Amino acid sequence: MASFQPLPRLWLLSDERNDAVLAERLASFREPVGFVYRHYHLPPAERLARFDTLAAIARREGHVVILSDSTLTAREWGADGVYGAPLSLYPTRGDMLTIAAVHDMPEMAQANRAGADAAMLSPVFQTRSHPGAPVLGPTRFRTLARHAQMPVIALGGMNARTARRLGWARWAAIDGLS
Repeated sequence: MASFQPLPRLWLLSDERNDAVLAERLASFREPVGFVYRHYHLPPAERLARFDTLAAIARREGHVVILSDSTLTAREWGADGVYGAPLSLYPTRGDMLTIAAVHDMPEMAQANRAGADAAMLSPVFQTRSHPGAPVLGPTRFRTLARHAQMPVIALGGMNARTARRLGWARWAAIDGLS
């Protein structure tokens, strides 16, 4: 793993829906969190400008800043790490944190082979972004998590209440933390 020990317990993912509250929310956490910047809805120049603004706030608060993009772009933008599909996580020479997006057993195996620093496993529960889509549920989530060779971050319908219900300390949210 890159130089981010311990791995944050809470992770906030950016989205068009929570953009208006991100700056305020990043400044309000009582502990360092992981911040995964996505903002796929913005054109490239605007996406970079918004990243720079939010990353500055996050770093001032001691948060880890992860970019959902290529490893090359994450490095160019000065992110602490990269988030994406396991097969997209190119070797980072140990200088960047790698977070694999995992949804099933084949992706978990790919994340293990890639040597990802963490796996963000989803969707655990129903989400507003994908209403009616199949979910893992607690039992399948735990089964997949047992196969991980790295820490697992629960994502999908997560908030403080569902994290307690799942009994999982490390979790991420879009709406549930914003």
